[in-house]
Amino acid sequence: MIRREAVNTVWSSTRIQHWYGETGREVEWCSREALWYHSARKSVDGRWVMVRDPLGRFQTQGLFCTDAEISALDIVNWFPMRWQVEVTFEESRAHLGVETGRGWAALTIARTTPLLLGLFSVVTLREQRLWSRGDVEVRTSAWYSKTLPTFSDALATVRRAIWRQPTFTVSRWSRDTVKVPRQVFERMSDALCYAA
Repeated sequence: MIRREAVNTVWSSTRIQHWYGETGREVEWCSREALWYHSARKSVDGRWVMVRDPLGRFQTQGLFCTDAEISALDIVNWFPMRWQVEVTFEESRAHLGVETGRGWAALTIARTTPLLLGLFSVVTLREQRLWSRGDVEVRTSAWYSKTLPTFSDALATVRRAIWRQPTFTVSRWSRDTVKVPRQVFERMSDALCYAA
């Protein structure tokens, strides 16, 4: 059910440094302390914040924080940061198998999830190092243009960097002994980097 805004609501205005790809985004907000009541559990003090766009480009949103000591401005500034957390968990599920059906037991999840999130961090940090050296290819298509790598690009780039390391350091290495033509080898390794 949609209700009309109260006429006497006092909205404050603030400029958010980072708002979903925009910098210096102007938003309006109002806030009050609240009590989150639940009939079967202990009630929780908190703070609600309503955020709206003075330009009308996004719908008014309601936020709730269970720590009443946190200021409304902090809640408004932290709100866009949740997207990075949500994307991290989604990418971890899609590409690393976090919370897959193979291990629903609580102990299995407790063992594997921290390791897989650690792997996500290692891949991201390695990708950042490769990006700073200009060693990253951002895969695009006719229907999806992008300038920054996604996690699947990062995973493929890190795989490619690991696979290019000599497997047996004591073996002789020569560019002339490639039995598969370089172009075919690169296409095969590219396909494998994204397929795994």
